[in-house]
Amino acid sequence: MAQVPQTFFDALAVRTWCGLALETLGRAREEIDAINVYPVADGDTGTNLYLTVESAAAAVEAVFTGHAAASGPDGPTLADATRAMAHGALIGARGNSGTILAQLLRGMAQVLAGDGAARADGQGLRLALRHAADSARRAVAHPVEGTVLTVASAAADAADSAEGDCGAVARAAYDGARAALAATPARLPVLERAGVVDAGGRGLVAVLGALVETLTGEKPGALACSGPFEAPHARVDPGAGPVPVDGVRDECADSAAAPGREAPAFEVIYLLEAEDRDVERLRERLDALGDSLVVVGGDGLWNVHVHVDDAGAAVEAGIEAGRPHRIRITHFGAGDVHTTGAERPPRERAQRAVVAVVPGEGLAGLYTEAGATTVLARPGEPPASGELVQAVRRAHAREVVLLPNDADLRHTAAAAAEQVRTEGIRVALIPTRSAVQGIAALAVHEPDRRFDEDVVSMTSAAGATRYAEVTVAERQSWTMAGICQAGDVLGLIDGDVAVIGADVAETAETVLDRMLSAGGEMVTLVLGDEAPDTVAEHLEGRVRERYLAVDTVLYRGGRQGALLLIGVE
Repeated sequence: MAQVPQTFFDALAVRTWCGLALETLGRAREEIDAINVYPVADGDTGTNLYLTVESAAAAVEAVFTGHAAASGPDGPTLADATRAMAHGALIGARGNSGTILAQLLRGMAQVLAGDGAARADGQGLRLALRHAADSARRAVAHPVEGTVLTVASAAADAADSAEGDCGAVARAAYDGARAALAATPARLPVLERAGVVDAGGRGLVAVLGALVETLTGEKPGALACSGPFEAPHARVDPGAGPVPVDGVRDECADSAAAPGREAPAFEVIYLLEAEDRDVERLRERLDALGDSLVVVGGDGLWNVHVHVDDAGAAVEAGIEAGRPHRIRITHFGAGDVHTTGAERPPRERAQRAVVAVVPGEGLAGLYTEAGATTVLARPGEPPASGELVQAVRRAHAREVVLLPNDADLRHTAAAAAEQVRTEGIRVALIPTRSAVQGIAALAVHEPDRRFDEDVVSMTSAAGATRYAEVTVAERQSWTMAGICQAGDVLGLIDGDVAVIGADVAETAETVLDRMLSAGGEMVTLVLGDEAPDTVAEHLEGRVRERYLAVDTVLYRGGRQGALLLIGVE
């Protein structure tokens, strides 16, 4: 994609930058994953950065799509685009480096959106890069030099000294970051021992390279991740050890990377809705529980990342501070993420796995017990294709059955399937439109059968399952059943509104009767956290009294968006 050089930074440049950064990280993802040795060698930094930028790019695209749909004369402003980029990165941030990158983008947005200008010049970009580096450093509880923070600071320093338009500033920032990346092994012993540069810093250099291409039309040269690393203006003394920055020698680098050091067992990440004063107390509590603490965000929404031995305590601390959601807990298995790639024993691939998108924690537990690898989808926060790709890789199987469990996710799942097929994984996408169809498919899954036979059986079971949901209307709108008002209870059958009511139990009963009027042998009920407990009892009693040959099974779905999911087989 050839770029037209421009001397300013506007909303279109933000869009282009996000797209190019995503492409660049997509090409470099595996290379960056392979050099990930700090703070733990979990081999996912490239993937985490890719997913973070994918979320940022999707948010920016949504802003442009919204303006186009409004048919207005003007597109989004620079403030609109940068705020969307920052918010998308915040809610989609993955891992330590992804969380820091989200704060870097937020820091830039705070400057670029601050004065309401339609475009930023070289001076504006310089200020944005400086504020980004400083705010990211403040977000990390114990900054360690030789990491992405060092690279970001070097980029800002180089930009400060640059003269000219945005293209010149971006080029200077890229060159400064590249030089700092070359020096990371001399600043962090764990990198020097492994013979690699910092993975997070490598990812940031890739993102800055995309910025150069956006503003100049020129693609920077390829980077090496290990071995001799030549960068412009790099002055490295391999025997100097950790190098002071701004006159301050980092005290944490040696101890944090010391061989044999017992690392925490879990990585905990969650979004948190909380006030600033409560977040400060949260930082103190989490700092006492573990390490690699990064808390980014603001204006009531935060992304929290920490490595701890007690994952429950980290989540409880978030509950005390506000409302945590999109909670992700990853166990750092012994002999897996705490060893380098050379030391890690290869894990044998399973023959077959099932990967499923599920709408709540309760169903995630159910699917996991049945042997599936799950991707959690929160209301209004559908997973991106990169998350599905990551889940397929995590399943570590030669053959994968993919269950999107949502009609709107079919194209996303198809894109993910195409990507992993290029990696030699055989993938079958079953177009399940609801989690209850996924349950039916999973119930007949037999991994010992031939792959094609298993897929046909699962597809048949899903297709034979009618699905419905009971939810509450958020606004007035036209539906297949008439006009509904905000607060009305809606009963959707096979994706269309069929019933509009005022009472949850009565609406659910009407929906169930309509579904069973066409016959059925099994009813599956998935109750959400916000649904009254009496609803399930009422429906189970209804089935016992009026449909004698029909069995009922009840599951707790947790915070799943809909009050109730219904499946009829």
